[in-house]
Amino acid sequence: MKHFVRDLPVPFADVRLKVKKPWLFFLPENQPNLFYEVSFIHRIITMSGLWARYNKLLEAQPLLTKCLTSLTGFTAGDILAQNFVENDGKPYDIMRTVRLGSFGFLIHGSTGHFFYGFLDSKLPGTKPITVASKVFIDQTIWNPIFGCMFFGYLNLVEGKSWDDYVKKLQADLKTAVMGSWAVWVPAHTINFAFVPPSQRLLYINTIQIGYNVFLSFLGNKSVDTEEKISADAASSN
Repeated sequence: MKHFVRDLPVPFADVRLKVKKPWLFFLPENQPNLFYEVSFIHRIITMSGLWARYNKLLEAQPLLTKCLTSLTGFTAGDILAQNFVENDGKPYDIMRTVRLGSFGFLIHGSTGHFFYGFLDSKLPGTKPITVASKVFIDQTIWNPIFGCMFFGYLNLVEGKSWDDYVKKLQADLKTAVMGSWAVWVPAHTINFAFVPPSQRLLYINTIQIGYNVFLSFLGNKSVDTEEKISADAASSN
């Protein structure tokens, strides 16, 4: 505890002083800040405990832990998309969130575990050329495959046909892949350069909560029928 208090940053110098001299807590001028300072320290200790527990789970059950992490990320992303992005007046669709969350658990977590494990085994290290190679492989090979899996899974659980799947890929796969480059090229550069391999999927899912808002919107966007496309094309001529 002494080391923890001693190492607190400068803005919390008053906390260091009061822990060294605990009677200062009871002075009237210090009472308004007492709750916030104790609460701040308690939150740090709690978060460090949760982080340690998460790392233990990663060591004991890496695949399951990563699947649950992806479940959380995709669920949170769809909740944000439905409540704060798509202000279309429609009621909240819980089954849509279930579909996105199940994709995270069943597909994203498991495939990410094996793909990034394979990539790290074949291209170990953090040299610039290694990092650049990993980012290139991820964005030019894995990214399109992931897009096909994402749209295919949603197509399957929604009971749609193969033709619907093909139309969805034609309409939105290019947008999904190219739209991700602005986010994932810099994000994966940091990922492959600085993030420990065991925690890659946690880092990815942290970024992906925000990106999933876009992905959730794109995955649930209806595809125009051929008749409507033809009509729009005819009217523009």
